[in-house]
Amino acid sequence: MGQLDLESLWSIQTPPEQGLECAGGLSRMAITADAAGRAHYQLRIGEHNKPLNPWLGHDVAIEFAGSIVCVHCQRLTRKSFGQGHCYACFRRLARCDTCMMAPERCHYFQGTCREPEWGERHCFAPHVVYLAASSGPKVGITKPSQMPTRWLDQGAVQALPILSVASRRQSGMVEALFRSEISDRTHWQRMLKGETADVDLIQRRDELMTRLAPGLEALRAQFGEDNIRSHGEHRVARFDYPVLAWPERVKALNLDRTPQIEGRLMGLKGQYLILDTGVINLRKYTGYQVSVRLSARS
Repeated sequence: MGQLDLESLWSIQTPPEQGLECAGGLSRMAITADAAGRAHYQLRIGEHNKPLNPWLGHDVAIEFAGSIVCVHCQRLTRKSFGQGHCYACFRRLARCDTCMMAPERCHYFQGTCREPEWGERHCFAPHVVYLAASSGPKVGITKPSQMPTRWLDQGAVQALPILSVASRRQSGMVEALFRSEISDRTHWQRMLKGETADVDLIQRRDELMTRLAPGLEALRAQFGEDNIRSHGEHRVARFDYPVLAWPERVKALNLDRTPQIEGRLMGLKGQYLILDTGVINLRKYTGYQVSVRLSARS
């Protein structure tokens, strides 16, 4: 582990009790940001919803019971597909299709959408194209209602919405245009080492909008001026994560290979627990039946 991160000492609190145990199906952590941009985490297991920030610096033990329950149909599955689905649901549900990762390839317009009614509700809603800094500057898309949750899930330390777009497919086409100039990926190892440098997102936005102006005009000509509009936000959102120390070497922990994971909780960023024994992406194990024990150090 690296040196103590003094900027995150705001997150150290006294645990509400000496120890805590809970069991059930694992879900992604709930993350909110306060007015100062400080991230607050809650562990979600079954019906349990427990604050995690107070346990910083204390011991965590996670044990995988060996079973996985599909988050959609609630049936047992031997393997998780698409973050918590059984294979049948993974193959059947539109939310598991490849166009969720590449929305510019929307199946609806090809007449092959797996669930057209679901697509009409979820994909024909307004989206936002944004710039963020997580492991470095990146472009991404999300629904307005998912700001800032999407940014916190990615471990972004800065974020700026830049365009308001009428549908998911159109936002994917805008994102694809921006990918010619800027990455759309987060390098999770670098993000978890705390190596993200400060980026002038306002300047980066202006530079990208100038360089990509011909491509944006072509998309507006195709879909209409009102469907791809400047967002108008000039304030960069900034976030601080509860981290005592960054790992010098990022070692990923895997519940499938190591069903019992223990360590001291050194930090929380994105959907990762940073332990002194390694890091684990809890979102990856959605639907896994686990028991978690939190123990206070004296």
